[in-house]
Amino acid sequence: MTRILLLAPLSTPLNKILREAGNDVICTESESARTLIKTSDYDFLISYGYRYILTKDELSFFNKKNAINLHISYLPFNRGADPNFWALFDGTQSGVTIHYLNEGIDTGDIIVQRKVEFDLEHDTLSSSYNKLHDEMVNMFKENMDSILSGKCFSTKQSYKGTYHNSKDKNEIFEQLSSKRDNVWDTPIKEIIEMGKELDEYDELQFRKVFDIK
Repeated sequence: MTRILLLAPLSTPLNKILREAGNDVICTESESARTLIKTSDYDFLISYGYRYILTKDELSFFNKKNAINLHISYLPFNRGADPNFWALFDGTQSGVTIHYLNEGIDTGDIIVQRKVEFDLEHDTLSSSYNKLHDEMVNMFKENMDSILSGKCFSTKQSYKGTYHNSKDKNEIFEQLSSKRDNVWDTPIKEIIEMGKELDEYDELQFRKVFDIK
């Protein structure tokens, strides 16, 4: 039996999937999980939508192949916050990625990833977000055994990518929310067109391209 610390909301399907596979799972999205890492003996760490950045010291309690993150972007694009939105706005590929954790933000070696396409005429910010999570769960189920056993392969990420923090979208979301009650109901086609129209948004720091040192 593998003892797994799952840093994710209790409602995540991964909790049930891992338990049904015979694993001993502790699931939490609390910042206090940092204490659990240091005081409890876990075999494996899985981060999925966890809002706190784990330090190098905290990750040192796991070997490289025993700590992974599930990120709803096609890395190396859209590291950090709100990857679904930024893939649409920046015009980068949408997708999902499972990668090893390191002290960087979504910069660890890639285990598996998959492109996800949307319906430009019907999908909204909300429905595209849900599709990404559905695909992530499916991809994890397909690769769970090899990941937990450490028998999976991995590749280093590209030196270039994009990154956003949670505040980067605020100005754009204010514009989108002026058009409807719930910004999540925004058609993805509208977000894509908005990104294309703002030719100087690099200067406004909406897009952040960087090199991994």
